[in-house]
Amino acid sequence: MKDSHLTLRLSADLARALARFARGRGVPKSQVAREAVARYLAPSTAPVERARGIPAAALAERWKALPRLTAEEARALEADIVSARGELPPLPAPWA
Repeated sequence: MKDSHLTLRLSADLARALARFARGRGVPKSQVAREAVARYLAPSTAPVERARGIPAAALAERWKALPRLTAEEARALEADIVSARGELPPLPAPWA
């Protein structure tokens, strides 16, 4: 199948962001645009890619070996989370 060409206009800010993104990854801007359009148009029922499959039994074994927080560490973590939540900006009203 023959490739098709497309010309599109981007705002200056979006064009700069695209150029930075492509340059940072060492790929052409057209490749970034192609991949973005493909992801945007992909059916929502497409299977989700897995980084690495691991059986549940193996995961359960790994879970047992994970280090656990002490009661004091858990309380300190809880205090940090509560403090951080208090510093978050208020959410806008969803139907405003």
